[in-house]
Amino acid sequence: MAKIIAIANQKGGVGKTTTAVNLGGCLGVLEYRTLIVDADPQANATSGVGLDPSASGNIYDCIINDVHPNEFIQKTENPNLDILPSHIDLVGAELEMINLANREHKLKMALDKVRDDYDFIIIDCSPSLGLITVNSLVAADSVMIPVQCEFYALEGLGKLLNTIKIVQGRLNSDLEIEGIVLTMYDTRLRLANQVVDEVKAHFQELVFDTVIHRNTTLGEAPSYGQTIVMHDASSKGSVNYLNFAKEILQKNDMTKIGNEHKKMKL
Repeated sequence: MAKIIAIANQKGGVGKTTTAVNLGGCLGVLEYRTLIVDADPQANATSGVGLDPSASGNIYDCIINDVHPNEFIQKTENPNLDILPSHIDLVGAELEMINLANREHKLKMALDKVRDDYDFIIIDCSPSLGLITVNSLVAADSVMIPVQCEFYALEGLGKLLNTIKIVQGRLNSDLEIEGIVLTMYDTRLRLANQVVDEVKAHFQELVFDTVIHRNTTLGEAPSYGQTIVMHDASSKGSVNYLNFAKEILQKNDMTKIGNEHKKMKL
């Protein structure tokens, strides 16, 4: 049964999609069956793995019309990595969901149908705290928060944490915080080091050891429709995300033995 991780932060441009796509790609290369769920109407994760968001069905029909996700899940060129695409239609889904029964559980109901087919399901959330993001948090086992190493790093983080508490209290008592991952780190900037120190001082053990450096290749890979590990496996971005994937596996006490996935200490 898959572990479902929602990658969320209502602040845009912090590396949510970059993290979703490249963490998923690295887990796939490490032989873990991984599904990326693109829950952002901008559909950047969909195009980032080389698919045309307008070419076929998408997550909208799974949420609104209860269509089985297998109708729309597509394979990618990355080993062991599939994606449930998004589309701009998802913008209107929140209005359509208002009068639906169990509106906060629609995504969970859809993903429960394919949960046994994967080891990890990674949800790329939209940069908002709307109903689609709430659906993602209800469907998830944990939430991962990317925080960029820039001046406004902690801006809005309190609102996100408050939303997570509300979801925990009312809709998903099992939801945990997977951790905070620091992104866009530039070793040349004193400010970046100050942000790292500040975030670690505030959140301590919640902060992952792996820091994602600012890297040109990370920005190039989506234009080729590839994850970073497929585009340039030797780049700093690829090394960062491979290390991050391994840290996720260690944190969850997961390793692969033979052809089976089992939990044990690494």
